[in-house]
Amino acid sequence: MNPLRGIAPKLTAVMLFIIMAALIKAVSDAVPPGQAVLFRSFFAIPVILVWLALRGELRTGLRVVSPMRHVWRGLIGTMAMGLKFTGLGLLPLPEVTALGYAAPLLTVVFAAMFLGERVGVFRLGAVALGLVGVLIVLAPRLSMLEGGADDTTAALGAIVVLMGAVCVALAVIYVRMLVQTEHVAAIVFYFSITASVLSLLTLPFGWAWPTGAEVLMLIAAGVIGGMAQIFLTTSYRYADAGVLAPFDYASMIFALLIGYFIFAETPTGPMLMGASLVIIAGIIIIARERQLGLRRSKARSAKSTLG
Repeated sequence: MNPLRGIAPKLTAVMLFIIMAALIKAVSDAVPPGQAVLFRSFFAIPVILVWLALRGELRTGLRVVSPMRHVWRGLIGTMAMGLKFTGLGLLPLPEVTALGYAAPLLTVVFAAMFLGERVGVFRLGAVALGLVGVLIVLAPRLSMLEGGADDTTAALGAIVVLMGAVCVALAVIYVRMLVQTEHVAAIVFYFSITASVLSLLTLPFGWAWPTGAEVLMLIAAGVIGGMAQIFLTTSYRYADAGVLAPFDYASMIFALLIGYFIFAETPTGPMLMGASLVIIAGIIIIARERQLGLRRSKARSAKSTLG
């Protein structure tokens, strides 16, 4: 392991994911979310295939052991993507990013519910702190439900993004099950295939004919999304998840910069306060997970020495 070599691709992946989200946001007024999902998913596939070919893992990397788990992961992941893309058209980029931080908090809860993972009082307290932060971000939007059309639209956007975070957390649970039997590249590849196919079901609900510039931005979103997945996968080859996880929150810095300079979005006080609480809660959970991981490693080492 070489943590420094892992941090650089991790930060690159985080930045690329935010750029991808910004591209989707830029075309959101003209292109419906389902159509954006198709471009994001389909144009990531060639990037993944080329990467596997260069690594000589094209055959082994696409082998499937649990096809139905891929289907369910694809279904839930596509819903998550569609909901997030919908939210990007309704809310500022930093706010979508802040609400998305609810996903890792919910993952802790769902892991206890569906995977039987033990969650102590310490982590539950951190989850509660993070959810308070989410409520602080949500509160101003929910108070707008009885306002004008623009206020109602923003409130709907907040609800949609939060629903997307729930789907992301559920998708992570499926990924945790899949990594026990499947190659990481296979999980990413078959998700892209599933999302591409499922996005076509939204065609009857009205797709737009994008301009040349919009097509280029949609294709770029897909290619950049595929590249981000590769950088993310590469980062975990050099550093442990516990070391890299805190760098996910660098996405808020990138989102604030892009939101301000590209979309003229000024962050509000409640959004920054709520996001800060969520980030603090996330870091607490990450630190606790790492501490427990070290204890388990020491216990296994001691057991093997005694044996």
